[in-house]
Amino acid sequence: MSAADTTAATAAPRRTALYDVHVSLGAMLTDFAGWLMPLRYTSESAEHRAVRSAAGLFDLSHMGQIDVVGPEAAAALDYALTGFISLVKDGRARYTMICAPDGGVIDDLVVYRLGGERFLVIANASNAAAVFAALTERVADFDTTATLRADAALIAVQGPASAAIIEAAIGRTVEGLPYYASQDAIIDGEAVLLARTGYTGEDGFEIFCPGPAAARLWALLTSLGSDAGLIPAGLSCRDTLRLEAGMPLYGNELSLSGTPYEAGLGRVVRLDKPSDFVGRAALAERGTAPVRTLVGLHGLSRRVPRHGFAVLDASGAVIGEVTSGAPSPTLGYPIAMAYLDAAHAGVTEVAIDIRGSAEPAQVVPLPFYKRA
Repeated sequence: MSAADTTAATAAPRRTALYDVHVSLGAMLTDFAGWLMPLRYTSESAEHRAVRSAAGLFDLSHMGQIDVVGPEAAAALDYALTGFISLVKDGRARYTMICAPDGGVIDDLVVYRLGGERFLVIANASNAAAVFAALTERVADFDTTATLRADAALIAVQGPASAAIIEAAIGRTVEGLPYYASQDAIIDGEAVLLARTGYTGEDGFEIFCPGPAAARLWALLTSLGSDAGLIPAGLSCRDTLRLEAGMPLYGNELSLSGTPYEAGLGRVVRLDKPSDFVGRAALAERGTAPVRTLVGLHGLSRRVPRHGFAVLDASGAVIGEVTSGAPSPTLGYPIAMAYLDAAHAGVTEVAIDIRGSAEPAQVVPLPFYKRA
C-alpha cells in the first residue's frame, strides 16, 4: 500500500454543516461514502412512517453539487450525459445518467437548468469525484467549465405535509412549482435554490443553501413543521422509502457492469439526440437485447431478502439476484428488487435463497408504492 493509499484508508469521514445538529439530536451516525451521516434518530420505522403520513427532514449535504456554466454548457452536457439536456427549460430539472464508453452506468444524476447556460448537476456522494472527473474531461472541448461546490448544504423536506411547511418558510405558495422544477427563494433572509424533487416517492422539496446557513434553516424548518408531524429522518428510512417507490440505488440496481436498459430506465437514453454522446454506440447495441431485467419481488414469508441473495426458479436453479430488499413499513411484508436473467423475465413465481431456505415470492410490477 502506498503512502497515498494509507492516508486515504485512514482519513476520517467528512462532516456536513449539520453535524453538530445531528449530535445534539442523538442521531446514530455512520460512515457513508466518506461522510459521517445520520443513519437514524429514533427508529427506521418511525421515521419512514412520518415521511409517508406527515414529513421528514433530511440532511443530504453529502451529495455532489457540480456547476456547469458557459456559452456551450447545454451542448457539453448533451455530449457528456445520456439525456437531451439542451431541451430542458429554465427552472426545470431532468433525471439522467452519465455512462462509460461501453454503456455502463457511472452514476445517475439530476440536472437543474438554473437559467440560460447555467446548470447544476447533482451526483451521488459515493460517485461525486468520479462524476466530476468525467464531466471535467468531457466538457474540456466546449466553451464551458465544471466546478465542484466546496461549501454547500442540501436539506430535504419530504412528505404530504412538506408543501405547507415550505410555504410557511418562504412566505408564499408553491402551487405553481411543478415536480422536477426549481426556483430561487428566500428563507429567513437567506437566498436558496428551492427544488420540488426527492427520493422518497412522496411530494417533497430540496433546499440548496450555503453551508453556514444550514443549521439555522434546519432549526426554522423544525419549528415550522412541528405541529404537522415533521421529524428528522436518516439514511436508513430513506433507503426503505426509495425501495417502496421502486427507485434505483447506485451500487445496487445501477453499476458500471449494467446499462440503463437493464434497470428499466431506457427512457433516459436519448438516442434521438442529433449530437453524439459518450457511450452512444454501445448503448444503441446493448439496448436491443438486455441480458437481464429488473423486477419487483413480494416476499410471501416473513423472512427478508437482502442484497446479493440468489433468486431461484421452481427447480431450484439460480435465475437472478436480489439487489435491494427490506421489510416494507408501509405494506407490511418483505419486498425486494432483483435482476432476473432475460430468459426468465416472464416468470411470476420464484423463490429467494435466504440463508439456505427457499422462501417463496411473487414477481410484481414496480413501484411497490405510489402516492395518491
